[in-house]
Amino acid sequence: MRCGYGFVLALSWLWFGMAHAAPMPLNGAWRVATASDTPQSVMAEYEAGELQSFEPMMLHQFPRNPLGTWVVIAAQPPWNNEERVLTISPPSLGAVSIFENGQTHRLALNDFGSSEHGHGRLSWRIPIEQPASKPILLRFEPSATLSGPVQFRIEPEAEYRHRDAQWLAFASACLAVMLAMVLMALCFGLMLRDVTYAWYSGYILCYALIQGVQTGFVFHPLQWQWLADKPWLVGSAAVALSVAFASLFMMRFCELQRHARLLRMPIMALSVGMIQLVLMRCSGIPLLVEVAQVLLNPLLMIGAALLLIAAVVAAARGSRQAWFFLAGWTPLLLLTAMASAQVSGALSQLTWLNDGSLAAGAFEALLLSLGLADRALQLRQDRDTVQVLADQDSLTDALNRRAWSQRASELLASDSSRPMALLFLDLDHFKLLNDRHGHNSGDRALLAVSSTLKAELRPTDLFGRYGGEEFVALLDGTAVEEASQVATRLCRRVHRLEIPVRDEQQMLSVSIGVAMRRNGDTLEALVERADKAMYRAKLLGRNRVCVDEQGKATTAGSTAPRLHVVASRRDDN
Repeated sequence: MRCGYGFVLALSWLWFGMAHAAPMPLNGAWRVATASDTPQSVMAEYEAGELQSFEPMMLHQFPRNPLGTWVVIAAQPPWNNEERVLTISPPSLGAVSIFENGQTHRLALNDFGSSEHGHGRLSWRIPIEQPASKPILLRFEPSATLSGPVQFRIEPEAEYRHRDAQWLAFASACLAVMLAMVLMALCFGLMLRDVTYAWYSGYILCYALIQGVQTGFVFHPLQWQWLADKPWLVGSAAVALSVAFASLFMMRFCELQRHARLLRMPIMALSVGMIQLVLMRCSGIPLLVEVAQVLLNPLLMIGAALLLIAAVVAAARGSRQAWFFLAGWTPLLLLTAMASAQVSGALSQLTWLNDGSLAAGAFEALLLSLGLADRALQLRQDRDTVQVLADQDSLTDALNRRAWSQRASELLASDSSRPMALLFLDLDHFKLLNDRHGHNSGDRALLAVSSTLKAELRPTDLFGRYGGEEFVALLDGTAVEEASQVATRLCRRVHRLEIPVRDEQQMLSVSIGVAMRRNGDTLEALVERADKAMYRAKLLGRNRVCVDEQGKATTAGSTAPRLHVVASRRDDN
């Protein structure tokens, strides 16, 4: 948790550090390009005041035009003629041309030819010999994609370098968090064999790719040149796949089958539809590509609303993980809605929205990872609860026969050199108690005897109910003399419970057979010898212990009025 707070504080420091830098004041003007335009004619129109003015330091959306858009940026006094850098952010996926003294400079995210590139924005170093008062002419070239609003800044190079380093550290931290969460989820998914982690990894990985393309991080500094010719294709495919993976992840993570069953099928249809859009977008068939492009944004809006509604319903119906999903998904949804409003010309003051999407992605990755960890712990607790219920006898809370046999076999196989004693206990005249006093009295007697036996045994002794009125106990590291003493003490404790069988003169007692583990003994053989010793105790008068050792048996009495000493089995035979 402290690491999470530290990460948030670090991002906040980097973010606010970038936001509080003071750029030079600027004026701007623009108009759409025509076929007869030349840089000289556009500058003449600018000087004549014929271009439309705008505020360069606020986000501005230029109209989409087949020939592009002319833009003029002019610094306002006081002018600073030191080394300066012009930046355009957020970076457009299209190209921007700058006209300077008869030369044309091309700026583009996917341009790897120039040695100077900004991170998270397009940048151009203004020649030192160019006066600060001279306007800069740019043209936004026509693009196959819809460009978002942009803002312009002219800053001293030292300040630009400082802001560039801050943004690079900020973006690297955000993307590193997302990728770290993806790798961790994939490892856990492989170990737990749970496809939920795979859907989470696909969703976060696609979102990281979207941010990497939109900010230009995959081009500079990562230098992924294989994306240079198709950033728009990769970006749109990643958007569709992120929604598909988010839908699949959300269905399992929020347990829609249990908490919002009616919404499960629409969300499944959404994920399938998004995958189909990706296939259509990548098909290269013009008609399919155009249809996919038309359907993408409406499906995105419908899908976002559907996932939000499903999460709210699941959370309201008791899904703990749905709250994690809502806490991570809602900020991204709000940022997406605000970014869409910016494209329409609103919220132009909120220049931090694109960087906010990076931070929100890292925050969501962390939060959903915590949700997955919480889910894993909850599943483990449920599994342990089920295991306990499966291993415990429902009446006495002792181990049942299956669980006791399994653990006893493991204990016997663990160390063949340690002495072990098996006690086989059978309540005397228990059927008569049931017949005289009823099964409820018999159940209470079993519970009382079981509690007494567990209290007398060590925590390391393996105690269980073998069936009916029979109990077993495996004593690890116990010699025959000590095992006989323990069994005798158990006999006395049960007799002292004073549970009447027929009347107040006859109390419930127990007969115990003791068998010591021999070399090569199986659990079945050990139980069989202890069982025979117990039957011998029954034949000798009950309420006593009979020890079977190397074919011999000795008995010692309990707290009954008489103490019986019987000859060995070999002598009897």
